[in-house]
Amino acid sequence: MTFTVTALLCLGLTLGLGTPVLAGEPPKPILRVQPDSVVYKQTTVTFFCEGTIVGRAYRLYKGEYEKISHTEIPENPKKKAVFTISKVDQRHAGQYRCQYEIHSGWWSEFSDSLELVVTGVYSKPSLSAQPSPVVTEGGNVILQCASRQSYHWFILTKEGPPKHSWALESQHNYSTKEIQALFSVGPVTSRQRWTFRCYSFNRDSPQVWSEPSDPLELLFSGTLHKPTIKAEPGSVVISGNPMTIWCQGTLDAEICVLHKEGSQKFWGIQTPEKPGNKAKFYIPSVTQQHGGQCHCYCYSSAGWSERSDTLELVVTGIYYNKPSLTALPSPVVTSGGNMTLQCVSQDGYDKFILTKEDQKFLSSQNSQYIQSVKQYQAFFFVDHVTSDHRGTFRCYGYYNHTPQLWSVPSEPLEIHISGLSKKLSLLTHQGHILDPGNSLTLQCCSENNYDRFVLYKLGGADFTQYDGQWPQAGLSLASFTLGPVSSSTGGQYRCYGAYNLSSEWSAASDPLDILITGQLPFSASLSVKPNSTVHPGDNVTLLCQSPYQVDTFIVSKDGAAHQPQRLKSKSEAREFQAEFSMSAVTSDLSGTYRCYGSHNSSPYLLTQASAPVELTVSASENQDYTVENLIWMVFSVMILIVLGILVFEAWDSQRQTHHVAGL
Repeated sequence: MTFTVTALLCLGLTLGLGTPVLAGEPPKPILRVQPDSVVYKQTTVTFFCEGTIVGRAYRLYKGEYEKISHTEIPENPKKKAVFTISKVDQRHAGQYRCQYEIHSGWWSEFSDSLELVVTGVYSKPSLSAQPSPVVTEGGNVILQCASRQSYHWFILTKEGPPKHSWALESQHNYSTKEIQALFSVGPVTSRQRWTFRCYSFNRDSPQVWSEPSDPLELLFSGTLHKPTIKAEPGSVVISGNPMTIWCQGTLDAEICVLHKEGSQKFWGIQTPEKPGNKAKFYIPSVTQQHGGQCHCYCYSSAGWSERSDTLELVVTGIYYNKPSLTALPSPVVTSGGNMTLQCVSQDGYDKFILTKEDQKFLSSQNSQYIQSVKQYQAFFFVDHVTSDHRGTFRCYGYYNHTPQLWSVPSEPLEIHISGLSKKLSLLTHQGHILDPGNSLTLQCCSENNYDRFVLYKLGGADFTQYDGQWPQAGLSLASFTLGPVSSSTGGQYRCYGAYNLSSEWSAASDPLDILITGQLPFSASLSVKPNSTVHPGDNVTLLCQSPYQVDTFIVSKDGAAHQPQRLKSKSEAREFQAEFSMSAVTSDLSGTYRCYGSHNSSPYLLTQASAPVELTVSASENQDYTVENLIWMVFSVMILIVLGILVFEAWDSQRQTHHVAGL
């Protein structure tokens, strides 16, 4: 222990508390300490012993008889002496007194006792407000000081001005298995700040306290103008990313406090920055602890403000199972039409939420479990789509008990609003049914001179985009090469056009199905009833069959430009089959036909092709003879008519000649 005194000499006199003093002893001195009577360990403290008369010597005592220091000031007598203790510890805690000497053996009374408390010796307790640090004007509040360590007493202190302290014996809380004390404080008002700390100590050393608890400040919804609260870059933030929350109070605001509902602790207390009087709360790395509803409060000399509006902070990326988002039937929607977005996940989220990049659209739906596909999903329906719905959408999953903690987002889905212009044509020159490995090019054509075209596959996450070309006759087109094809190529496609300066797309082309063969390890069989060679006007049935289960049969004609025909299969005599009926056939139906099967779960992936069947629509010899006879009959009748006219004209001419001769 080191002592530093202002005296020139330290004589170390051993005069005890029982040393007699002369009658008419001088008034007792006053003992003060700096920086405070409650100090943290390792702090340097200074005692000031000040008398009313100039003293020649001063003594400082700890407890009843322990003399800490004696100083004598023979050359420059003063009215006070200074005693310094460097880096106090728990041994220095206790009651202190001092006295001073006027003449030899003439000592003053002892000063009043001064209690020096040393804190930071034991582990800190916790301090909380029950049920919340947000309190009502003029009411009382219960403050709970608790610890898992066994202490006899708790001390609650209020930071000033004015300062107050309360002491209570500890009680055992059996539900939390903690030692605690409950302090009732009040009435509290919004006209001042109420900041508290608590300590714990044992009865055998009442001046040796624990570490202080974290500070607890009570918040009021006062009557002054409420501040505004804002999050940057937004209120929905990815876990681990930084975020800044701004709280802007009135010009006279001295501090602003950020508080999350349900929390006993503040995120911080900040002094507003000039100009603008905005307090900045910076969070370098957002965690799930930051998700929830927040408010801010500001304090000035006039008291506390109202609380700000609610800022709901959402943390994404907490759950790693990513949902998927699709637009049904297409991400290009006609203005004024309806839109359906489907969010799907393998994980059992309670709800799905749909967001738009500019936050103009936000919607939540309960998830539903679909047993057939073993997935959870939700549908988001939008009636009367407008240009405001254009943009990038994502969906997330979350659970009911943590509504501000979301999963990682789905892949972005771009929604386009189409106009009412004439729709385009989507063509394939390689046919609708292709073997794996074949090349495939889809061509989008329009009579309008569009600058851009996009190709969209049903259920896809994005568009394939291509700049337009103008080959001839004012037509614009774009070619999309998709080969070599594989199972992932199969699907339904549409294309759209747009001008460079416009964000609206044209009406969609008719859908075009691309089917991939050989994706099921068997083939169907194809037969013709009544015969593969028929006459014009006859009825023909193509029978497609399979011993293995298929949900749909497809019949195609080689070289046909139109889409192949589909029929649902029926089970007959342990076989699956479908009958494709053609009435009053013509010669255009002649050609080579094949049959395929598919499952509902993957309608664009087919079985291997059946053996080809040739259908011939031809005229017979009898039919040729009848037609020839009919032609000769018509020709003969025409000759007879002409001969009759000629005979009649000759007869009429002869009659007129006889009549003239008779005259």
